[in-house]
Amino acid sequence: MLEKIKQFFDDNLSVAQEKESEHQLQLATTALFIEMMLQDGKQHKNEIEAVKKAIKIHFNISAHELDELFLLAEHELKLATDYYQFTQLINNNFSQTQKIKIIENLWTIAYADSHLDDLEEHMVRKIADLIHVPHMQFIKAKVKIQNGKNN
Repeated sequence: MLEKIKQFFDDNLSVAQEKESEHQLQLATTALFIEMMLQDGKQHKNEIEAVKKAIKIHFNISAHELDELFLLAEHELKLATDYYQFTQLINNNFSQTQKIKIIENLWTIAYADSHLDDLEEHMVRKIADLIHVPHMQFIKAKVKIQNGKNN
């Protein structure tokens, strides 16, 4: 009987911890996307839409969950002193393919207003370094997004 109770709690705590971990990853990624949107000091409607589209696609969440996540991430950004708390979670939990997708999304957000600011490019480079995306993949992601914008 004790073994069944222990198993019940182990199973349920594991699920709760996985959900919390997933939520933290969503929050970290969203915070980086929002920070990219704010890099040039201007918030364009296209950038907000690009951030929300990237989040929705990346995490397959509802519009309501997206709005909540967006607000929470904005709050976390205000409290953050650097990107490490966000990038550490990404490094520990995302595959290389998922990390490259984050870099592609950052480029998409940077180009959403049809202008790449130096601060935006610097941020993508910094995040790529922090999440261990090789320079070649950083460049490939940039070219991929640039070519997509020109089509």
